[in-house]
Formats: sequence, C-alpha cells, structure tokens
Amino acid sequence: MTLTPFGTRLRAAMDSRGPLCVGIDPHAALLAQWGLQDDIAGLERFSRTVVEALAESVAVFKPQAAFFERFGSKGVAVLERTVADARAAGTLVVMDAKRGDIGSTMAAYASAFLDPASPLFSDALTVSPYLGYGSLAPAVELARESGAGLFVLALTSNPEGAEVQRAVREDGRTIGATMLAHLAAENAGASPMGSFGAVVGATLGDLSSFDLDINGPLLAPGIGAQGATAADLPAVFGKAVRNVVPNVSRGVLKHGPDVSALRDSARRFADEIREAVSE
Repeated sequence: MTLTPFGTRLRAAMDSRGPLCVGIDPHAALLAQWGLQDDIAGLERFSRTVVEALAESVAVFKPQAAFFERFGSKGVAVLERTVADARAAGTLVVMDAKRGDIGSTMAAYASAFLDPASPLFSDALTVSPYLGYGSLAPAVELARESGAGLFVLALTSNPEGAEVQRAVREDGRTIGATMLAHLAAENAGASPMGSFGAVVGATLGDLSSFDLDINGPLLAPGIGAQGATAADLPAVFGKAVRNVVPNVSRGVLKHGPDVSALRDSARRFADEIREAVSE
C-alpha cells in the first residue's frame, strides 16, 4: 500500500483543520492530574479520551513513544490502538520516537513505524540525524515508498541542543543549517509541500540566519507551557511560517479529562495559530 505523499496529506489537513499538532504525552504527573493511576488502565483511559475528544478536529497527533514503552508490551499495545484509532478518525499521526542508527538497525526502526504492514505504522516519524544525515537513508527510502514522512531534528528547543546543532563545520555552515539543506534537497520539486520536515523550536527567537524555506513542514514544539505563543511564529519562522506545524501538549492536555474543555482548548490554539500565520 502506498499512500498519497505525506506532505500533500499534511497540507490538506492543515488547510482544512488548522495547523495544530497535539502531543499525546501520558507522563505520570499528567495522569495524576487527570485523576488516573500511573498504570496500563490509566494509560489507556488517557489515550482513548484524547483521541475521542480531538481526532475529528485537529490536523495531527504526536504520541511520544517513550511514555507508552515504559509500560512494556502492554504499553506498546495501547500505543498501537491509539495510532490506529487516530488514523481511522482522519487525524495524521507523527510518531515521536526520535530514532537514529545505521544500516540494518535504522532499516528496522523505519520498518517499525513507516511500513504500512506494521501495527505501529504512522504517517510520519521523528528521527535523529546525528550519526550523519546519510544514516537516515533507510528511513528516507521507506518513507518515499509508503507515502509517509520524516521530521528530522534540526534546531531543537532544548538548550543542550545548541552544542551540536549550532556547531560550525569546516565549510562554515552550522550542523543545523546542513540538516535543513539536506531536507530542502529531499523536497525539491514537491508540490504542494514535501514530506521531509524539520523539528525547529518555536522558542528559539530570531532564526533569520537559517534558511527554513525547505519546501517541507516545520514541526515546532514550544507553544503553550514552554513559553512561546502563536503570535511569536511569524517572527521566528519568517516566510516559512505557512509550513509550520506548532505542537502543543500540556497547554491542551491539562484541561482533561473533560472532553469539552479539551476541545475548547485545542480550538483556541488552532484559531490563534491560523490567525497568526495568515497575517
């Protein structure tokens, strides 16, 4: 099975539902805030509620694999159902697993998340390129074959990321800029948007020294609890702002388990983001 390319499907979802990605991050503190136990039953209740509340209105879900994997095989089974239910309801799923390795191991990671025959098949996968961009080749190839996408860590919002991503190569270009250039090459000629995106933090301020116009999506964590707002997006992303997919996790999830409150919060964020990026 080969789907319509991820970039095409993502553009359509962003245009029709608004450019919002909601994280599904069932960490222990959030489960407790919802009045749930930090166990499989709590994990399943949490995930099912988020999907039921938002799957028909948000463009993208981004489940964080680690919060499911910590429960072992039963947690992975919940993740499988969460992905399947979200996709069945029409929401794109970006699996936040940040996989990165070489050769056959990278190919196995890619198969787990990008092969349509896998129970964890997702519309896109976050990957780490810091064994060299070329190490991602198995994931790039499988994503192209299956119509899936990738989000490559380029300029992340965590302070520690700068020591790698802002390091300068012998050619005078930073590592982060190099990753953006690789992605631009992957997306060359794609319309309306390529399927190979970058992770770029919304909290990073002025990024005008980087060419973010990669003809692909920019997954932007940092809106809400981390301090960035929708109004910050044009200044951070410049002319590439229309391709930004802002990720909000705690800012929406803190309103659960009340379904109406979850929906209202997601709607507010989506409206604010749509207004900010269309100005």
